[in-house]
Amino acid sequence: MSVSQTSSIPKLAGSFISLDMVKRATDEKGRQTKIICTLGPACWDVPQLETMLDAGMNVARFNFSHGDHEGHGACLERLRTAAKNKNKNCGVLLDTKGPEIRSGFFAEGNKIDLVKGETLILTTDYAFKGSSKKLACSYPQLPNSVTPGQQILVADGSLVLTVLECRPGAGEVSCRVENNAALGERKNMNLPGVVVDLPTLVEKDIKDIQEWGIPNKIDFIAASFVRKASDIAEIREVLGPDNQHIKIIAKIENQEGLDNYDEILEATDAIMVARGDLGMEIPPEKVFLAQKLMIRKANIAGKPVVTATQMLESMIANPRPTRAECSDVANAVLDGTDCVMLSGETAGGEHPQAAVSIMAATCVEAELASEFGTLYQAVRNSTIDRYGSLSTSESIASSAVKTAIDVNAKAIIVCSESGATAAQVAKFRPGRPITVLTTAGHVARQCYGVLKGCSVRTLPSLEATNEIVNETIDAFKKEGIAKPGDAIVVVHGETSRKGATNVMRIQYA
Repeated sequence: MSVSQTSSIPKLAGSFISLDMVKRATDEKGRQTKIICTLGPACWDVPQLETMLDAGMNVARFNFSHGDHEGHGACLERLRTAAKNKNKNCGVLLDTKGPEIRSGFFAEGNKIDLVKGETLILTTDYAFKGSSKKLACSYPQLPNSVTPGQQILVADGSLVLTVLECRPGAGEVSCRVENNAALGERKNMNLPGVVVDLPTLVEKDIKDIQEWGIPNKIDFIAASFVRKASDIAEIREVLGPDNQHIKIIAKIENQEGLDNYDEILEATDAIMVARGDLGMEIPPEKVFLAQKLMIRKANIAGKPVVTATQMLESMIANPRPTRAECSDVANAVLDGTDCVMLSGETAGGEHPQAAVSIMAATCVEAELASEFGTLYQAVRNSTIDRYGSLSTSESIASSAVKTAIDVNAKAIIVCSESGATAAQVAKFRPGRPITVLTTAGHVARQCYGVLKGCSVRTLPSLEATNEIVNETIDAFKKEGIAKPGDAIVVVHGETSRKGATNVMRIQYA
């Protein structure tokens, strides 16, 4: 049994959930958690992209582990056509390939059969054409990085090897095969607990960012295998001074990244809990603990956090997810994630639109099971406990959310040139719509893309604040968000310049 941690009087969690909540229809219009969808052959035509935008896609992920610049560019053009047709501020995310360790090629055929108990030699000569007795590995430092008794996981853990002997002079490692396995060429390899001597950005990543990402005006970079804060600094340097508005999402995928998580969190713009490789690098039964730890710290820091990998994996083939998968999505939302991500489910699955719809519905139900009044107080108290006090802008955001809760405001309007104020309001989890008014297209896509509960309106200017706010409230009444007399909380600056937010007020519809 779990116990609620949000009350001074301990109660079993879920005490306010009723049978009516289980039986009522799901209304997805108020969804706050954002959805990132990986694009691929299953969904990259304009009509398919339009259905995914309607279903709830907030950010389109371009996975640069696959494809080339020309193919990704054509897909991006179709995405922007679909987004324009649907009037959606869909964000664009470039996910870097990053450093990787892979097994090699075979002398004969495209598969080898490995037998439990036999010895397999790994060689760092990647030109070597392997067999079931000897196999190439792309990591030159392998014999110097592992020690006897350590495990090497191949092909997402479907093959487990135990190191028997390391021979650095020969560039070889002898291993015992721990399970029967059929292995294909160029499979990923993980070295749990090993500090790998590889750069975070390889040459391909730099070209992808500078020759594709920047010219195509991307909104986010998901940086693979971030292990220390200096990795983020290196990416910012690659972006150059004119592109610092592109948000960096640090993917935490191994033990070293977890060990340095606090410094990475301070340096990055957002976090991705990348559970696939992380589940290879740390024991799988520990992944949920790492997920909760990272989400909590990101919530306190006010940095958006994405939970990713195998969320609705069975929907690659099946029209419905497993109950465990839906529970996984819901628990990520209850943990405090800002975004959830679909990978193969949308890129290559048979039911991409259904996967987005079911994920959206699951997020909504999890949000309805959240107590936002106590959640606000928990975020505020945890922030003060961690940092000693709130910053001036955080204090304004906190006050706006507390006021919205106290007066039962139907929405919060935030005028934000950079998106920073919107992020701080979203941090305190108001549990009601946040409408961000901005003049910058990239800010609109970033707020709509990853900030919990945020929708956006892009305007030519924020100079006439009162008129803009009045127009937005009129739109709320037409859309049914508010009715005459309802309270709306407004956060803005006395001027429209960046960093000038200093006013919080209540206005009535």
